[in-house]
Amino acid sequence: MAGNLIIISAPSGAGKTTLVNEALRRDAGLRPSISFTSRAPRAGEVEGEHYHFVSREQFAAMITRDEFLEWAEVHGKFYGTSRTQVEKLLAEGFDVALTIDVQGATSTKKLFPNSVSVFVLPPSFAVLCERLDARGANSPEDLQVRMLNALVELARAEEYDYVIVNDVLDRAINELLAIIQAARCRRANRAALVESIRQTFKPER
Repeated sequence: MAGNLIIISAPSGAGKTTLVNEALRRDAGLRPSISFTSRAPRAGEVEGEHYHFVSREQFAAMITRDEFLEWAEVHGKFYGTSRTQVEKLLAEGFDVALTIDVQGATSTKKLFPNSVSVFVLPPSFAVLCERLDARGANSPEDLQVRMLNALVELARAEEYDYVIVNDVLDRAINELLAIIQAARCRRANRAALVESIRQTFKPER
């Protein structure tokens, strides 16, 4: 049985990376889609674990070769999802957590209409600002751009199947895990199982 594509989007600073990382730790059937990006690594980020870090020229060449499932420019940097990587994991039966922005989510849902989409929100705009400021890795100009973009992204939340408010971390993680499990229980995903069980029923004579 092929896996499910789980799309997770959120304003920068809402905590989607923390949620997804913890879901990956707790659920052995879930795999990450490791995006390519043209931005430089942040403190603690590891090549091939958090992102594949490439130059703008390398990223442009990958676009030309049609290697991306989706790609977008966000905050002046390029981000893209490897088509081959995602399709391989799904074919192997793994669910794939795809952490992308709202632009990429729209493109991906057109290609994977049976995907499950989740939008992660902070409990308030003030908390979002505090989280972004606490990173200490963004310039005042960059912070302003991210805050303005958050308002635009929030308006797109209604396009998603599920919404998680990341106020209490453990509760938010459990909600994400519940959504993933619910996707596995969809009738379409268990058609073969239903049929195999049906075959065990014998009419009484």
